[in-house]
Amino acid sequence: MNKARLEAFSDGMFAIIITIMVLEIKIPGKPDWESLAHLLPVLYSYLLSFLFIGTYWVNHHHLLHTLGKVSSGILWANLNLLFWLSLTPVATGWMGENHFAANTVMIYAVLLSLDGIAFTILQFSIEKTNRGNPALTEAFRSLRRKGILSMAGYLSSVPIALFNPAISGILFLLISVIWLIPERKIEKALNDPDA
Repeated sequence: MNKARLEAFSDGMFAIIITIMVLEIKIPGKPDWESLAHLLPVLYSYLLSFLFIGTYWVNHHHLLHTLGKVSSGILWANLNLLFWLSLTPVATGWMGENHFAANTVMIYAVLLSLDGIAFTILQFSIEKTNRGNPALTEAFRSLRRKGILSMAGYLSSVPIALFNPAISGILFLLISVIWLIPERKIEKALNDPDA
């Protein structure tokens, strides 16, 4: 399979996920501030999920940029990631509509954990095709550290959500901050393989 087809399919899925999330936001029936205030948790959950999906899209783009050849393992690992990400609109809507109730935040944390695991599986699949480039190997090692830290944070936020959903929300944001800037070592390795 051509790498361009994989990228195009994935980009389309990311766009659909974001579109579904925004279409789930119900427009207030009244033009008053109280109606808008009721919508704030929904808007916040959308913003949080938009940030996550956008961050996954950027890092996914960088990861696919390292791809030498597309194998069936990579295709399945990519589909696995897209499957878990495609559940984001459901968890986002449920969490926002229920004003971040403990069990909705817990399910959201479980989904983020599964997203992180799926991204790591895709990374390992792609990493196998890039052996022999020391700079890229180091970039993947750095990416792996971020992934392990993220999964630990997401998994710890699952039980925390039952006692204090706000702390889980803070953990979600802190984890997203470390992913906002894609791994620069990947760009450096791709621009200068002898680095």
